[in-house]
Amino acid sequence: MTETSSHPYDALTPDTILDAMESAGFVINGRLFALNSYENRVYQIGIEDSAPLIVKFYRPGRWSEAQIREEHTFTAELTAADIPVVAPLTLPTGDTLGRCQEFLFAVFPQRGGQAPDTSFTMWAEKATSSIARRWIS
Repeated sequence: MTETSSHPYDALTPDTILDAMESAGFVINGRLFALNSYENRVYQIGIEDSAPLIVKFYRPGRWSEAQIREEHTFTAELTAADIPVVAPLTLPTGDTLGRCQEFLFAVFPQRGGQAPDTSFTMWAEKATSSIARRWIS
């Protein structure tokens, strides 16, 4: 009896992940480290003679390609407005979105994270500074 795969990520093997990065034009060193993510699959990938990169594989069937591209456009707009966000890299193909088998993926620079400061004072300083930059320039 043959079992069939039912989970969307069953086909996302380490070889598939590394192949996706190579097909996108990156020279990998074979290092692969799974990171925490609720909905998607996210990995740190070793890059030859460079800092590691983060690759995010979008859950098949969860978002359309148009929705993912809208997210990428929005994060680029936030970056251009000097709002701190980690936007996807432009792949060597000239796109921010790659495809490997049935998976869509994006590559990001590695950035350290921290819990946000939820104090009103810190938020107000950041918000007013951001608003001032937009109106002054």
